[in-house]
Amino acid sequence: MALYTNESKDRVRDAVDFVELVSARTELRRAGPARYEGLCPFHDERTPSFGIDPTQKVYHCFGCQASGDVFTFVQETEGVDFKGALELLAERYGVELQREEEDPREVERRKRRERLLELLARTTAYYERYLWESSEAERARAYLLGRGLGEEILREFRVGYAPSAWDRVLSASRTGGFSEQELYATGLAQRSKEKGRLYDRFRSRIMFPLADVRGRVLGFGARAMREEQRPKYLNTSDNDVYHKGLHLYGADLARAHATRAGQVILCEGYTDVIALHQAGMRNAVGLMGTALTSEQVGELARMASTVLLALDADSAGQEAMLRASSLAAKRKLELRVVELPAGKDPAELVQQDGVEAMTAAVKESVPFVRFRVERVLAGGDHGNPEGRDRMIEELRPVFATLAPSAMRMELTRIVSGRLSLPENLAETLLASSGGRGRQVENDAPSGARAGGLSRREETERAFLVLCIASPEEGAKALEGLEVDEHFASELLRRAARRLREGDLREPLADSPGQHGGLDGDPELKGLLAELVVEAGRESAHPAMLDVQRLQLELARVDRKIQRARGQESGDVSELAQHRAEVKRQFDRAYELVLEETGDREG
Repeated sequence: MALYTNESKDRVRDAVDFVELVSARTELRRAGPARYEGLCPFHDERTPSFGIDPTQKVYHCFGCQASGDVFTFVQETEGVDFKGALELLAERYGVELQREEEDPREVERRKRRERLLELLARTTAYYERYLWESSEAERARAYLLGRGLGEEILREFRVGYAPSAWDRVLSASRTGGFSEQELYATGLAQRSKEKGRLYDRFRSRIMFPLADVRGRVLGFGARAMREEQRPKYLNTSDNDVYHKGLHLYGADLARAHATRAGQVILCEGYTDVIALHQAGMRNAVGLMGTALTSEQVGELARMASTVLLALDADSAGQEAMLRASSLAAKRKLELRVVELPAGKDPAELVQQDGVEAMTAAVKESVPFVRFRVERVLAGGDHGNPEGRDRMIEELRPVFATLAPSAMRMELTRIVSGRLSLPENLAETLLASSGGRGRQVENDAPSGARAGGLSRREETERAFLVLCIASPEEGAKALEGLEVDEHFASELLRRAARRLREGDLREPLADSPGQHGGLDGDPELKGLLAELVVEAGRESAHPAMLDVQRLQLELARVDRKIQRARGQESGDVSELAQHRAEVKRQFDRAYELVLEETGDREG
């Protein structure tokens, strides 16, 4: 993968208006000398615990512990890697990126991919024009409009139509300077079995462009318009650009809406997604005609913490739900089921019963486990003990995912009542063996610290925060410390060393004297972002910094005294004298803080 120069990254970072960038995801208000805060865009909360430093351009949530810089923020909210985040921000803020020297083969691969993406973009525009301007596409227009889809939303999704002639795209692309090999590589053309002659792969079909999260078209889903055409839906095959199962239909348009809502609606069909967007449910995405993959679940998790499954009630839809459940458990995604009327998909429900019917179905969605339990009980044989045993057997793995909870109790009562079993017997039969009934042990958000901080860690972190809040005095204070003795954890030691080696005015900026970049140490990067955001709350009080420094020294001396006593060393008396002197300095510094802040009594 080609890399961009550090100067390019710095120019992009400098160009970003971080308040503007974050405000697109959550409303911010000023909350300190160098701090804005708002509701966290990464988890559901009612009291703001999310803050940013607009100068250092970092963020931290004190609720879910999400943290990072401008690039991390875009990676998390847009579901792209670092390179993608850099390119998105460069495009948005008009910064030209310069590449490092590349291997010639890498240059060739990159240029080839850019050519293929350009060919797909041109073809998308051609199909779209053909849908709205040609007489041949009249039937396709009637079909789409008959499904209740308006021209405006269809244009937003860049829906098009492939003409029936065997060489329209082939000829137009050749005229545009593209080779047969490029047409074949994008899946736009294929070869005949008899003579190996190249011809258009898609003909007489409605074309749904399949795009990545940046909106770049990678392939197509194509619906047949002639009765004799098979298959009914024809997708681009895997190739150098398009890989089946990696993307979700409409994700580029739905991502921001899903993040704000905290929910993403998952449908099966292209027209389902488009119909929901037209109905105002802009957080809907589709499966692109594939079985749900772990990559797609990862994409859903980057959008929102709750997935609403609006899938058909047929066997394929049921299979997709089961697949979603097993994959979602690994990502701590909440799955809910939108129960649709029998025989209706989301597009049909909106068209026939109105937007209100679909809105109500979404609002009345039920937890996936409840849906599973109800389905098993509805479809089983209640007339004999063997049938009831089979239902218990089928329900056992469902209950294995449930920790002791109100939900588990309620579902146990439902099973007990429907199967005419005593409640305690139902609980015993449903309990799984081998400890499988426990939930994933750590339900804390990614990056959250287990348990609270020790008093020692709180003091050490508070000291580093004050160093950042008062950079000049902080640099002097850090210089006088012995990092290995004054700091408890290895992470805090790494943070202290980095702050001492670098520029406290830009704690997250790499400088020549520092060992290693932050991108290779995400744990340290997250901690520094948290400290910078916390420092934005503080007014600079050098005297308070001195108090914290002396607290660290007192703690260090106390530990040395304890060790000396354990070793029956003669150093205890000397250490005790040193401690007394440090305590006098601490008391004087604390008095000074009270005078400066006006908190002294009397």
